[in-house]
Amino acid sequence: MATEFLTNHAKVLLCVAQDPDARLRDIAASVELTERAAHRLLSELVEEGYVVRERRGRRNAYRVKVNRPLPDPVAQKRKVGELLEVLVGRNGR
Repeated sequence: MATEFLTNHAKVLLCVAQDPDARLRDIAASVELTERAAHRLLSELVEEGYVVRERRGRRNAYRVKVNRPLPDPVAQKRKVGELLEVLVGRNGR
């Protein structure tokens, strides 16, 4: 049994941080979810203010709001950008 440390929301956030121009199908494949599930998670991140969706021509691009506090009560004094820096390097890339 493999223990997962990151939620699917966190995995989607990491994908967006690593590639803001990624298509929804690419995000879904990276996180091993259906496109529908990835769309729901990404929409929730947008609604909660952790990600900004920007229209670029016929596609969407996404930007992580790195100054938002983490939603976890244990780490709420930390920012999203701090977590991304630890997990994927400077500025999420």
